[in-house]
Amino acid sequence: MRMIAYLLSAAATAAIVTPALAQQATSAVEAQATPSQGTANASVAGQTSAATDADTTRAASAAADADAGVNASDIVITATRRSERLSNVPIAVSAVGQEALQNSGGSDIRSLNQLAPSLLISSTGNESNASARIRGIGTVGDNPGLESSVAVFIDGVYRSRTGVGLNELGEIDRVEVLRGPQGTLFGRNASAGLINIITRSPEFDWHGNAEATYGNYDQKRVAGGITGPLIADKLAFRVDGVFVKRDGFYKNVTAANGSESRVNDRDRYFVRGQLLFKPTETLSFRLIGDYSHRKESCCGAVYYNQVETTDPTPNAAGVAPFFGTVNADGAVVNNATNRIVDILRRQGAAFPLAGNRPDPFNRDVAITPGQTFRNTTKDYGGSLQADWDLGGATLTSITSYRQYKSGNAGDVDYTNVDLTHRAGDGNAYRQFKTFTQEARLQGSLFNDKLDWLVGGFYSNEKLKLVDNVVFGAQYGQFAACRLVATVSPVAALQNQNNPGCMSAAGRATIGGAFGPAGGLITSALDRLTGGPGLGGGVNNVGDSGSIYRQKSENYAFFTHNILHLTDTLSLTGGLRYTHETKKFNAKFNNNNTVCPIQQAALAPLTLTQSGATGFAQGIVTLTCTGNSSPALNALNLNDSFGDGEFTGTAVLSWKPFTKLLTYASYAKGYKAGGYNLDRSDLGGVNGVLSPRSNADASGLRFNAEKVNNYEIGAKFNTRGFTFNVAAFREEFTDFQLNTFNGSIFVVQNIEACKDNLNGLDRDNGFNPVTGAQTGTCPTNRSKKPGVISQGVELEATMSPIKQVTFTAGYTYADTHFRKNLIGSSTTGEALDRALFLLPGSQLSNAPKNVVTTSFAWTPDIGANGMSGLFYVDSRLSSDYNTGSDLAPEKKQDGFAVVNARVGLRGKDQVWALEFWAQNVFNKNYIQVAFNTPFQGAGSSANVAAYGGTGNALYSAFLAEPRTYGLTLRSRF
Repeated sequence: MRMIAYLLSAAATAAIVTPALAQQATSAVEAQATPSQGTANASVAGQTSAATDADTTRAASAAADADAGVNASDIVITATRRSERLSNVPIAVSAVGQEALQNSGGSDIRSLNQLAPSLLISSTGNESNASARIRGIGTVGDNPGLESSVAVFIDGVYRSRTGVGLNELGEIDRVEVLRGPQGTLFGRNASAGLINIITRSPEFDWHGNAEATYGNYDQKRVAGGITGPLIADKLAFRVDGVFVKRDGFYKNVTAANGSESRVNDRDRYFVRGQLLFKPTETLSFRLIGDYSHRKESCCGAVYYNQVETTDPTPNAAGVAPFFGTVNADGAVVNNATNRIVDILRRQGAAFPLAGNRPDPFNRDVAITPGQTFRNTTKDYGGSLQADWDLGGATLTSITSYRQYKSGNAGDVDYTNVDLTHRAGDGNAYRQFKTFTQEARLQGSLFNDKLDWLVGGFYSNEKLKLVDNVVFGAQYGQFAACRLVATVSPVAALQNQNNPGCMSAAGRATIGGAFGPAGGLITSALDRLTGGPGLGGGVNNVGDSGSIYRQKSENYAFFTHNILHLTDTLSLTGGLRYTHETKKFNAKFNNNNTVCPIQQAALAPLTLTQSGATGFAQGIVTLTCTGNSSPALNALNLNDSFGDGEFTGTAVLSWKPFTKLLTYASYAKGYKAGGYNLDRSDLGGVNGVLSPRSNADASGLRFNAEKVNNYEIGAKFNTRGFTFNVAAFREEFTDFQLNTFNGSIFVVQNIEACKDNLNGLDRDNGFNPVTGAQTGTCPTNRSKKPGVISQGVELEATMSPIKQVTFTAGYTYADTHFRKNLIGSSTTGEALDRALFLLPGSQLSNAPKNVVTTSFAWTPDIGANGMSGLFYVDSRLSSDYNTGSDLAPEKKQDGFAVVNARVGLRGKDQVWALEFWAQNVFNKNYIQVAFNTPFQGAGSSANVAAYGGTGNALYSAFLAEPRTYGLTLRSRF
């Protein structure tokens, strides 16, 4: 039935409007703007390149009004750095105007989810970790060492990571979503797509806007802006500001010792000032400065799945050298309880609940008293854009400098049992300092037969990550109990008040289970918990101000040219050369002194094969998770690399008749490599078992991501109706995948081997002593795209009468991993064992089917200029998995989200009163599910494939519940 709903919705797309053009009450006036932030790069209806956005907008609107045969919603865009109507641009691009975002309730880029079916934006443990995906392709944002596959530009300035776009945006003119690799038009290249946000520019007439909102969760939002001339026709200004405050969506049931009572709240403000200086008709300067401040508790998570699964039938033991196992009959049973849950409950956990059924959507969380998710985020900077019409060409320069600093404190075990946390002492944050310079020169030749553009780009980015993650006060006890429960779940063997979490019977059982090694094992368990004569154990130890630095320097040259072969046939060619240099260094301050003791004491067991090897390695891993050791303090980790790449595009477009554009294109995209800013990857798979050295730094490096994109499309436009269709295929090599496995972040470049691996990329073959895995590939056979995204996009608009607009969009995206996967094209290394479900599967957060729709009606009320507003939009998504490892426990079933708005407006919208609701039907769904840190191992899929027991607990970051309220606004 769900598939029937998707197909019916897709069929309806041809009859209703594109989300790119949703609800254009003022049509081109609202939506027209230029990506080059406020100045048109080419003439539109007689405007020069030094015109402001508002000038160009009014000219475009007037031209549309004058041409009765043109669809008023066919807005003017400049996605190709040339002002053209959307229906004449031969690329896959959506454009959303200010009023469309306003009606949908948008104040940041997340609202685009409702209007652009190929786009999905989600956030995880911190809003700075947000991830954007286009056609199912994106980058998990938790690790700042990875750049986003979907770049974000605001007023022509590249923003370092997607999460920056989750700030308030103030008054915007338009948002463009470009699908597919970008590089020959924008300063920074992107492998999957680009979100381009254009704010309102200063105007030489006085205008202003103000609004006040009150909603549930005690939401208060005030916004305003004013623009006008300082010197007539020479100097204009604009100032915009926003203030937002709201209670959190989660209730903390263990609030004490300074921990907050509500989590995921809002407390932020934003201000932006602008000057537009036009000393002559051919020269203009736009200066922008902005500051954003957030002090919020974010982001809490709830337990989502806590079922323990077991293979009820015995299987053959693994054999040397890789000890792989197979669940021959695939049998899996659910246990009535989960041993990890039982341990946490005995330690005083409010959550998870007893048994195997969580209750995630009651939105209750438990924070360790004294810990917090409160963080301060500051984002500020400025840019100067100059546009100079030289007569035969236009020169554009954009210079910018930005700083972004986001706190990273959090009770990151997501339970009130103190297993691990980052204290709110100011020693956990990420900071970007970014300078960029872009220059473009463009014009036309041969009587406008050739539109040419050449440009250059330079960026210098300094990334600093400071970390203070520690094992909590109850970690040693929990880790020892977990290990004892691995031998046997019988509670009588555990005593959390004893050293090693062993009762007398437990100590005898553990000692006897490992024969001659029993003494080494029990002593190591004792060191975990600590106790009288044993020291403090692995409790309240870890990092304190450890620092990772990554410096990136990038320069590029690009050109983008359109040759008009005839009046209806054009050929576009673009080329870019990018050179990237990155330098990495790290200095650690760690006080986990138990780690090197365990490594040395258990070396006879961990470094030689025996019946105790696996268990001994488990003790060291839990003691030293992520290479948490003071031995790192003496290291000076340094590494660097340089990389150069040619990318480009070619497009052939043809207009068989005036109202129809067809095109075929090819594009090659690129995203730079970098460093995994997580010490856990030092030394590779078995690095945690022994001390590390400076030579391990290069192991944190990952390769650049590359893509070949093929596309065909058509755009039809007639009075009151538009319809766009695109079919695409994208082939990604060295796809950058960031995965949290419950303890550490694993970064690999997903590639396919040209040889048949015969299922070795899906087994659990592993040599515990050498760290070798099955499923490697010879380097001369290791270069084949590992990720494919292919599908169809439909967008349509219908305006049967002036005051009614329907929109719809449908995206089918088969975005999947190939089979025979490996972890790098350059080394041919095996796919990480945690990723065994990837081969042949759909990517995470990549629904195959998405349908968006909207309806807007703005009827006149009486003859005095009053009007009404009736608006509703929806997004229907098919099933998808939210976890990078595709564990079945992380699946999100298909769902629909509906927003609505009803209002009354005065003449010329001098005043407006609107009632609104987001997520009208209060649909419960998750953004991302993840392995709850340290709390068990193995999913039901592991058990089904390999046997044994899976007792991992899973938590989730929930999407927002229903919100509603009242907004009073004015435009004058």
